[in-house]
This record gives sequence, C-alpha cells and structure tokens, in this order.
Amino acid sequence: MNPQPEVKPLNFSFDDTTIAFRLKSDNELKKAHFLFRMFGYKWLITSGPALARVAFTLHLPIKSIIKNTIFAQFCGGETIEECTATSEQLWKYKVSTILDYSVEGAQDEAVFDATAAEIIKTINKAAVSENIAYSVFKVTGIGRFALLEKLNLKKSLTPDEVAERQRFEARFDKICSTAHEKGVRLLVDAEETWIQDVIDTMVTLAMEKYNKQRAIIFNTLQMYRHDRVEFLKRDIAHAIGHNYYAGYKLVRGAYMEKERKRAREKGYPSPIQPDKASTDIDYNKSLKICIEHIDRVSICAGTHNEESSWYLAQLMFDHAIAPNDERVYFSQLLGMSDHISFNLSDAGYNVAKYVPYGPVKAVLPYLTRRAQENSSVAGQAGRELTLIEKELERRKLG
Repeated sequence: MNPQPEVKPLNFSFDDTTIAFRLKSDNELKKAHFLFRMFGYKWLITSGPALARVAFTLHLPIKSIIKNTIFAQFCGGETIEECTATSEQLWKYKVSTILDYSVEGAQDEAVFDATAAEIIKTINKAAVSENIAYSVFKVTGIGRFALLEKLNLKKSLTPDEVAERQRFEARFDKICSTAHEKGVRLLVDAEETWIQDVIDTMVTLAMEKYNKQRAIIFNTLQMYRHDRVEFLKRDIAHAIGHNYYAGYKLVRGAYMEKERKRAREKGYPSPIQPDKASTDIDYNKSLKICIEHIDRVSICAGTHNEESSWYLAQLMFDHAIAPNDERVYFSQLLGMSDHISFNLSDAGYNVAKYVPYGPVKAVLPYLTRRAQENSSVAGQAGRELTLIEKELERRKLG
C-alpha cells in the first residue's frame, strides 16, 4: 500500500520580500524600481511602442536601451541559449521555467515552419532539463490568423487553403507528437474568441490522442470569458468518457478590450464577463473543479492574483494533495509577481515562470502588453512598487 503524501498546512506569506526578491542584486532591484515607476507615465506607455518601432526603422541605437531595461525585466534572452542563465538562477530556488518563443504576427509559411522548429527546440531542451516544466506555443505562431478565422466559421476553403490547412495541422501535430515522445508537458495558449473554437477542437483531439497515460497536452482557458466554466465541465466529462487525461492552464485573459470592441462593432453579445469580480469567481470555481477531478486533471494556474493562489493552496490542503504533486503548478510571468512565485516555491509548491525569448524587435508586441498591463498604479505596478520599496528599505537602499 502506498503511503499517503505529506500535506503541510499553509505556512507562507506573500508579503515576505526577503524571499520574494532574493534572486535580485541591489542594482537589479533598483532597476526594477525605476522601470515600474516609469509604468506610471501614461504618455510613455501610449507612445513608447510606436516610437520604438520608428527608431528600429530608422536604424537608431534603440536596441541596447530596450534590451537593458524592459527586455531584461521580462525576457530571458534572444535565444534559448541566452535563457539558460535565467533558468539556472530561477532553479536555485526551485522555480521552474516555461520557455516561451514570443515572436508574433507572422504571415508567411517560411516563418511558420521556422517557428514550429523553434517550438520543437524548446521541447527538446525541456526533455533534458529538470528545471524546465513545460513548453508552450500559440497556434497563430504556426498558422495564418485569417485561415483560423475561416476554419472557425466553418467556411469552404479554396484548394490552396486546403493545402495550407494540411501544412498547418501537420505542424501542430508534429509539435504535439514530439512533446508526447519526449514526455514534455505542452501548453497551447488561448487566443481571440473568433478563432478559439477551432483551437479548442484541435487541442481536445490532441489530448485524446496523446494523454492516455498522463496529461501531456494542455489547453488554456481564459476565465474572463463567461462561458469557460461550462466548457471546462464538458471537457472534463469528455475526458472521463473517452478515457484520457486532461490538462488545463487557467488564466484570467489577455484580449478583453479587443473582444469588447469587436462585439460592439459587429453587434453580437460580448463574450467577456460583466466585471472583474465575475472573472475572479469563475477562476476560483475552475480551480475547485479541477482539484475535485485531480485523478483525471492536471492544472497550471497562471495567475498574478494572491487570493486565487492562496485559494488553490488551500484546496490542495483540503483534498490532501501534497504541495509538490506534479499535477498542480502555479505560474507567473518572468519579472512580475515574484512575491507569489518565490514564496510559494519556498513553501514547497511547484512553481514555473514564463520565460519569453526572441529577437528584441520581434518581441516588442509582447513587451508592449507587459507595459500596458503594469501601467495602472492602482493595479499590478502599484503592488510591485510597494513590495520593491519595502525590500529596498529593508536593504537600507531606499
């Protein structure tokens, strides 16, 4: 008879800045403080990305400035090899890495092929690295957005589009089959609602095909959509009925304003929750559903929300799930919410940081989103600043 796993009571605090920032040198902490203060200047967040693009077009020496500031805060490097130092530093404190090739906006087949090859490189790297917990990719990184729109609407395809679809699906399956072959967990990111149905279908079929022994392929659910709790229930029932394991990354979401604007313009009901409280409720509901089905479900809780992180830890305790159970991971973005990541890891939980990488110019869209996300002083940047200032004061650097 197998012994029961040791389940420790909750004994950590997200306010412990000594643990939260122990990875950062004094200079790195000061640099982070400067950067998060800059996020408070709305004009800079609004105009900065456009100015950066103009600077690149005019071949001005902007790359080194970006690389030593916002890129250094939120990205691991320009290549997988450059990410190694970041991964090794994180692993000193038992925080895993999720390598994320963050190049976006491609339209041609050669770039799609190159991106698929790069994603497979992350899988191969994860297979031989104990400090890499998952690989991850966006479907629009390997296939044309307009094609996915057409597939989502179930429109007829031209002969050229049929061939394009076959190439796209071959890339998708090659990535999934490599993850299965190497035993590497693979997160498929969620995207806009008007292409998400086709992504959901592809991921569910891949889970059914490759998740026979354990969860390898993971779908991503954006809980700011009001329909995701019911989707989750149906999807788990499908996994049980078809005898495979389900994997989910749970996030709040990344396309809210775009979604609402499109719904208004096209005259259909918004797919987005009416308010943040509704999103928070559904996020926590989904955590509970997954934990209640832990014999069939693995989860990666991608959240910068302290209450949801604490709630998941409490759910694990209530269901006698050990903090280091491989079926449950907490995840945050590199450069953000270190107070959650490192305090959870210090308490013995599985934690993985998203470590984006790619050429500086190519990851500008990603960096723009991070800047915008942190631009509200009352929100993320305010919390980050408060904690950084607390640690600066503790180190007598304030």
